[in-house]
Amino acid sequence: MTETTKTPVPDAVPTPPPALRGLIPLPAAAARALLLAGGIATAASAYLAWTWTAEFPGDLTFNGYPGGLQWLTFTAGVLTALFALASYGIRGLGWLLPARNNAPLALTALGGFTVTWFTVIAISTKLGGVVNLEPGGWIAAIASLLPVLGAFALPQERTGTDGTKEAIKAYIAKPDRIPAAQAVAPWIQRAVITVVTIIGLGVFTYGIDTEYGELFIGYLFVVTFAMWATHTAGLMDRFSALVAANRSFTLAMGFAAAIAFPFTQTDDHYANIGVNILIFGTVALGLNIVVGLAGLLDLGYVAFLGVGAYTAALVSGSEFSTISGVHLPFWASALAGAAASLVFGVLIGAPTLRLRGDYLAIVTLGFGEIFRIAVNNMDGDSGPDVTNGPNGIANIPDLNFFGFNFGQAHDIGGFTLGRFANYYLLMVLIMAIVVLVYTRAADSRIGRSWIAIREDETAATAMGINGFRVKLVAFALGAALAGLAGTVSAHVTYSVVPTPYQFAGSTPPNSAFLLAAVVLGGMGTVAGPLLGAALLYLLPEKLVFLQDKSLLAFGIALILLMRFRPEGIIANRRRQLEFHETGQLDVPKQTTLTDEPAVTKAGA
Repeated sequence: MTETTKTPVPDAVPTPPPALRGLIPLPAAAARALLLAGGIATAASAYLAWTWTAEFPGDLTFNGYPGGLQWLTFTAGVLTALFALASYGIRGLGWLLPARNNAPLALTALGGFTVTWFTVIAISTKLGGVVNLEPGGWIAAIASLLPVLGAFALPQERTGTDGTKEAIKAYIAKPDRIPAAQAVAPWIQRAVITVVTIIGLGVFTYGIDTEYGELFIGYLFVVTFAMWATHTAGLMDRFSALVAANRSFTLAMGFAAAIAFPFTQTDDHYANIGVNILIFGTVALGLNIVVGLAGLLDLGYVAFLGVGAYTAALVSGSEFSTISGVHLPFWASALAGAAASLVFGVLIGAPTLRLRGDYLAIVTLGFGEIFRIAVNNMDGDSGPDVTNGPNGIANIPDLNFFGFNFGQAHDIGGFTLGRFANYYLLMVLIMAIVVLVYTRAADSRIGRSWIAIREDETAATAMGINGFRVKLVAFALGAALAGLAGTVSAHVTYSVVPTPYQFAGSTPPNSAFLLAAVVLGGMGTVAGPLLGAALLYLLPEKLVFLQDKSLLAFGIALILLMRFRPEGIIANRRRQLEFHETGQLDVPKQTTLTDEPAVTKAGA
């Protein structure tokens, strides 16, 4: 009798869950129709007059043309309609929903609803009641509510197999298993990166150019919900795969966009904001070496920025400098500022870096306060005459490179670059150097040692890593980068005074804001601290109308972000797994976006 050969049975196909229902009892077809119609109606309502008087900023009194906050409502309505059409499977729009889920529909609808109702409430509050609303304002409020009702009538779970929850988890854990980027022609990949860069530049420029606080808040609403929607749709994962396959090109496009920014401005005030963001971001990137890579909590880091600024001020030919007759060229003063900060970093780090955790944080906090008090007292009365005390060092001359005076406006290709635009372009060059140093250091042997020390110093020491030496290198390198940024800061502001170099304050830079920029943007990444610095510099600048409540609003936003995305806006993959380890690495059966089985702990 012949023995029957048993054919291996493949893994059973998971039984699909029962049909899910949304929060609102409405048929799915009707819900999608309501979502699409509501998105179109929301965009169309921006062409109606919302109020009768031009006293509200943006002049929302015209029919047939959006103004001010109406443009944001229009944008949110268009995004809602596009995602709704993509959910219908319209040819050419399927790429908008690679995860095949309904969450992006709800998020874009909430973005339109939030910015529209915020505008309606702001009009009523600022002008003295709802009587100041025109019929167009009421129509906009109702129209923006319709897509929200339609979105929440849909089940908020993934409805397809492409981009399932397990696939997204597998992508986070093993991005090399996602060959989506390699399946696209290289020129298409670079074209997509170029388009995204142009859109990013436009969005950033619009945010800086906002003329009043209400417009900036509406801008934050729309951008936040739009970014959240693209993340839940799976577009961020797809774009990350493209970036991973074209790192050099992406970096080049990023710097090209940064260089193009001052050419988009007609007011040098916004270039001033840009150069200060770059200075703040450079210092935050240096702090990221200490905190993000080496895991050392430094609460007095802003002092190194001050050391570089004061060094440059003393040797740059200011008439108030106590070192008379010394006027070094900028390259020499920049090297002097970086070297002075590096020396201070070594002097402070050598006796203190054997401490860990809270003890190290307390010592660095003390160093920051000692620096501020010391330069405040070096006025010739309370101490040696070095820094002119609280009066600081004023009248720092503008830089001059081979006849190019940074303090004068220059016409380049039909564009006029003012003083701050000149310094902005200089900071882009310095930022490129800092990013190069950061990336090379992070990818080097010493960078791996920093990560090992951050994860477990005891285990790293047992493996032969000299923990003290490695931490001292991180402290010194981070201090040198901060000092380099400080040399430019001294020339941009014309003067250096002790006041800004404190632990906390209402405006950056200070140590608390620098640390918040690193944590908010994403520790251990390059773009994270730069994004965090941009947000933390823009928020106090744009929310002046909140006055003393601006810090309260910032604190609430930071708490919410840490609750829902503790790894930061731009997450380091290793740190993302640390915060969301449960359900990612321990899933018994995972599939990639190509339906290949992912490696699990059990089968590794």
